Amino acid sequence: MTESEKALATFQTRIRQMILRFEEMKKENADLYAMVDKNEQEIKQLQAKLDQQERDYQSLKMAKMLEITDSDLEGAKTRLSKLIRNVNNCIAVLSDEK
Repeated sequence: MTESEKALATFQTRIRQMILRFEEMKKENADLYAMVDKNEQEIKQLQAKLDQQERDYQSLKMAKMLEITDSDLEGAKTRLSKLIRNVNNCIAVLSDEK
């Protein structure tokens, strides 16, 4: 085997190795793209679920604010009456001091 034949054989071997490495990298790249696509799909699903949960929470919060029972109303009236009496007492005390 001459020098040029040896160089050609070495070159061919290296080319085959590069082609094999290229095929491995191509497969790895495809696997990584598939993983990215799967993760993006999962993120979209989780984001949709989070959005729905936030809407449900806001609805529940609004319903709780609107929910007024008779006892809540009576308690609020009682507290308001007590505050009004306290304000009237303060006004009376201040009027007497003048």
